[in-house]
Order: sequence, then C-alpha cells, then structure tokens
Amino acid sequence: MEEFDCPADFRCPISMELMSDPVTIATGVTYERKNIEKWLFTYKKTTCPATMQLVHSFDITPNHTLNRLILAWQDAQSPSSLPPPTPFSAKHDELISLLSSLESSPFKVTALKKLRSIIEIGEEIKSDFIQSGGVEIVVPIIVQILIDFSDYITFRACEEALGVLHNLPLSEGQNRAFKILSKTECMKSVAIVLQRGGNDSRLYAVAIFREIATSTDYDWNILIQDQGIDFFKSLLELASDDICSKVSSCSLKLLIEILDPSKKSRLKAIESGAVCVFIELLPDSNGSKCEKILLLIKLLCECAEGRQALVEHGLGIAAVSKKLMQVSYTATKIVVKIMWLIGSFHPTEKVLEEMLVCGSVKKLLALLHLEGRSSTKEKVIKILKLHGNYWSKYPCFPHEMKNYLGFCN
Repeated sequence: MEEFDCPADFRCPISMELMSDPVTIATGVTYERKNIEKWLFTYKKTTCPATMQLVHSFDITPNHTLNRLILAWQDAQSPSSLPPPTPFSAKHDELISLLSSLESSPFKVTALKKLRSIIEIGEEIKSDFIQSGGVEIVVPIIVQILIDFSDYITFRACEEALGVLHNLPLSEGQNRAFKILSKTECMKSVAIVLQRGGNDSRLYAVAIFREIATSTDYDWNILIQDQGIDFFKSLLELASDDICSKVSSCSLKLLIEILDPSKKSRLKAIESGAVCVFIELLPDSNGSKCEKILLLIKLLCECAEGRQALVEHGLGIAAVSKKLMQVSYTATKIVVKIMWLIGSFHPTEKVLEEMLVCGSVKKLLALLHLEGRSSTKEKVIKILKLHGNYWSKYPCFPHEMKNYLGFCN
C-alpha cells in the first residue's frame, strides 16, 4: 500500500510518508522523529518546517495518541499478520546448499534463480537467508561487474543477485544487511544496473536504493559524484515509465529521499533536466503521483537554477498552476510554496503576466476564502502583497481582488 494513500494527518510534513514514531515540537506540529531530529540537530535549523515559525524550544514530545491511531489504521488495513520467524526455516538445508554452490561454482545464474524462488515463499525463509550469511555471499556477485562489466554472464548473475536482495525485509532493522549493501563498491554496482540493466533488474535496483535511503543516512553525494548526471537521467527515465506504475512511484520516492537533504544533489538533478521532465509528467498525473512530482519541483525551485528552469519552460507555470485546488489539499500547499518561491525570487514581468493569464492569481484569490489561519493562506497573502499592485493594472485582474488589496496593504 502506498504511503500517500493514508490519511493526511498520518503523514510527516517533511517526508510526506506514513509516520512510525510521531513526535510533536514546540509549534504544535507533529513529525516523524528521525526527520525532525535531522532538521533541528543535523542541519541546525531553527524554524518549524511546516509553518516556518521560529522554534524557541527544541523539546520533542512523543505523540502517543496519534501513534495509537496510526497503528489502529494499519491493523485495519492489514487484518492478518505473519507469525514470528523461527531461527531456521523448513527450507534451511536447501538454502545452505544453494549458498554453498554460489561460492564454489562459476555458473551462478541458475542457482540465484532457485534461491530467489525459495526466498519469495515467505518471511521466515528471508530471515533464515540473512542469518545464514546469504547477503555476504550474494553481494560479491554484484560487485564483480566492476571488474568484468563487459562479460554477459557476470552481468546476468549481478541482475539475478539483485532480484534476490530485492526480496529481503531490509527496512525492518536488518542492520547487518544494510552495512554490507551500503558499501561504496556495492552502491556503484547497483547504479550500473540501474543505468544499463533490464526492466526487472532496474526495478530491483531502485527498490534497494530506496530501502537504503529511507533506513540509513547514506551520503548520496558520494555515488552521484562517481556516476554524474547519468545517475539522475536513469532515475528520471524510470520515473517517466507510464506502463509500470510501481517503477515510476518507487523512482519518484527515491528522488525525494535523495534531493530533500542535499543542495548538491538538487543541482545535479537540475543539470540532468529534472525540472523539464517533472513539468511534462505533471499534466497527466493525479493523486499521490501528482503530490510527489510537485514536491520534487518544489525542492528544485528552492535553488535559483531550478526556478530559472521552471520559468523558462513554456508550460512550467501553467502546469503547476493547474494543479492548484484540483488534486488535494497537500498538492495545493505545495503549489502555493512553489508560487511563493517564484514570486519572491524570480518576479520578472513575464513571470507575473504568465501567472495572471494562466489563472494562478484567480486561484490564489479563491484560497483566501478558506476558514481560519494557515501557513498556506499566509503565503498567499504575502504573494498578493508583493505583486497585487502590478496585477491590478490588467483588465483580466479579478475585480474583487482590487477591493481586497486595501486589506492586504
């Protein structure tokens, strides 16, 4: 089940994913613990990410009530639960035999296929595989393509090995497996498959990368520096896959994990043409996919190069504006942030005219009718304060806005 299908209140405002350890900070906003701790203590931020209010106290309080609600919701979505794993599975002897053959035989593809079919049977066997040292045996097969990249058999064995590792419950605290998989040589090998492998193996590569991204503090700049913009071009190609929604969704999530904490990564993504790709994906997207694409555009627009790419694209402002008040409240919040970034840091006459003509201003006006106060509504008011006088010169400027300007000013 996709995280974006869960209730909005169950999502962390930073990662937009389902929270497993919700905590509340002094501003009253609840976040996933690891995300807000990284924001406050690793990145040394002093503002609330959602409201941009100054945080005067860095105390973090567990939100037990929300945690119970999330757990209850998860139980309702998954009525049946798997039994706890036992030390050894019924297939233990066969697992050991296959792992031994992988170490001794040069013909590994057939054994890896059998190994994957056994692991797919259930969680008990996956746990047995990890406890039996399976990760330590399979990873060197992946790394071998750094030496024999041109050898077809070596590459096929690497692809099958990724198929095995892709099935493992890496996000469930298997630190031993993560330590091995996140080594530089292994990450480089997976990146090669991501760029040049078959359809299935590229999906495996993206899935493994995302598990690493969500469960560790891996420094993606190391891999990006080695692979260059080709790494992002491969991810963007998979994100554009309109046949396999799973591949597209997983690639978008991985891009969010990589780009969110790193300006260097964002600049490389912009260089690879990411803004153009996301804008062209936006018109046909909806629901959670649209939210993810908008979030990625927002992250890139936090860089001057990203804002420049957006406004220079013929459909940039129009495509983003069209999603305002059309998809979800989450999508609307992100669009307003994008408009705020463009209006604050790139307010050329051409941009302001385009915002008026494509209906952005009219939709921003409609948001003023929302009841109560919110950070989104406050950003809208700030945008109108900045540019309302300029827009009011045009005949297509909404009449009611002219009256409202007196209040704004």
